[in-house]
Amino acid sequence: MDSKEQTIAVIGAGNLGVAIAQGIVEKGVRKPEEMILTRRNIESIDYLKKQGFRITQSNLQAVEQSRIVMLCVQPKQVKQVIQEINTKLNKDHIIVSVITGVKIDEIHKELKLDLPVIRAMPNTAISIGESMTCIASKNATAHMEEIELLFGTLGLTLVIEEKLMQAATVLGASGIAFFLRFLRAATQGGIQMGFDAEEAQMIAVQTAKGAASLILTNKQHPEVEIDKVTTPEGCTIEGLNEMEHQGLSSALIKGLMVSYNKIKNIK
Repeated sequence: MDSKEQTIAVIGAGNLGVAIAQGIVEKGVRKPEEMILTRRNIESIDYLKKQGFRITQSNLQAVEQSRIVMLCVQPKQVKQVIQEINTKLNKDHIIVSVITGVKIDEIHKELKLDLPVIRAMPNTAISIGESMTCIASKNATAHMEEIELLFGTLGLTLVIEEKLMQAATVLGASGIAFFLRFLRAATQGGIQMGFDAEEAQMIAVQTAKGAASLILTNKQHPEVEIDKVTTPEGCTIEGLNEMEHQGLSSALIKGLMVSYNKIKNIK
């Protein structure tokens, strides 16, 4: 397999694009020189050159020298970017879009060639190989395995219907921020109880990791694991009930649904 066959172009290397590129290299899926990152303001990602990544302002150059083209631009930029790179796309290219709210049909509409288009929604934990990536396609069945394997080395993957992609974005991508906010609150509570900030954060983070790992490993409903911690008249059930009285679950669900309704209206 030649260098171009292996090369991935990340068009629009913002936070997510950089996280994807770093994760791919960190896990040994590609070498740094097999990743081309583009951005209008390359000064902000110039540090990646020292790590061996190829950096350029030219989307055309990146596409011409790659086989997989990963679109990481803003939704409002997608039409302009595809129209720009159309002249360098050929029948061997695979388009992978991580653009929020932009459907496969919308991308096809702008492409001059009938290329395979796959939508993927990872989250920023992809930079450490712990992403939850949802993947959907319509005309790219023959290429799904390759893209699944690519993202599968960077965490868990789930193939879904495209109609669920917006929900996947909220639950899996925005969800990173939601869980981090919970961790911040838990840390603040730990400080109020007497721990130093660093100690409180360590306890909160490791406990959250343990809780998630229990579900992934045992494949139980969360309530099964909760029942193992709660004892009659104990401090755990007292705290859980107070959190529910204050609206913990309903606030989280409302937040998810507000975010979901917002993304449905993104054009």
